[in-house]
Amino acid sequence: MSTSVVKILVVDDEPPIRKLLRVGLTAEGYAMVEAANGEEAVALLTEEKPDLILLDLGLPDISGHELLERWRAELVELPIVILSSRTDETGIVKALELGADDYLTKPFGMRELAARIRVALRHKLQQQGERPIFQVGDLSVDLVKRIVKVADKEVKLSPKEYEILRVLVQHAGKVITHQHILKHVWGGATDVQYLRVYVRQLRQKIEATPDQPQYILTETGVGYRLREPEQ
Repeated sequence: MSTSVVKILVVDDEPPIRKLLRVGLTAEGYAMVEAANGEEAVALLTEEKPDLILLDLGLPDISGHELLERWRAELVELPIVILSSRTDETGIVKALELGADDYLTKPFGMRELAARIRVALRHKLQQQGERPIFQVGDLSVDLVKRIVKVADKEVKLSPKEYEILRVLVQHAGKVITHQHILKHVWGGATDVQYLRVYVRQLRQKIEATPDQPQYILTETGVGYRLREPEQ
């Protein structure tokens, strides 16, 4: 990632969206380059060498999914945040499984977008080395000793509960799909409802109010997101 101004490539065929992003991202201190279609995006990725990509799924020439799949196959490791219509849960899940770092639904607020961008950029830096101790609020997870504490009191988790929490900790701040968790905890085909049962049990142990969780947040129809520590 560049040590100078962070450059963001916006790939979206809607001029009003690009204008909104141009104003908002500039105000946040980012540099922006823009592409109205997939072909322009491919060229600008090589020419401009951006630090992060904001990618619309509904492009006129190449679908966002195809671009994403191509870039990840070519080992493009830049953070990619998806811009999607609010009802396109299937498309969102597919994009995340293809390697997107996060998603934002339209219409969106610039403050939320800026926060998602910061999370995606930070996560790429943290991938160099997993934090041995994760702390957010009263929740503490020691990834080396496999000890979980809430308000300095140790909490006993089952092996599956711990593995679910570990996956979420490794990607704190990012949405993790149901299928990603099922693959990494159960090894593959398991009913999503089974995962929901375990997440409910996990919340009972680490959340002060399980029905109104502050740590493990539900992304409806997509998966879960662990609250990221405040910077």
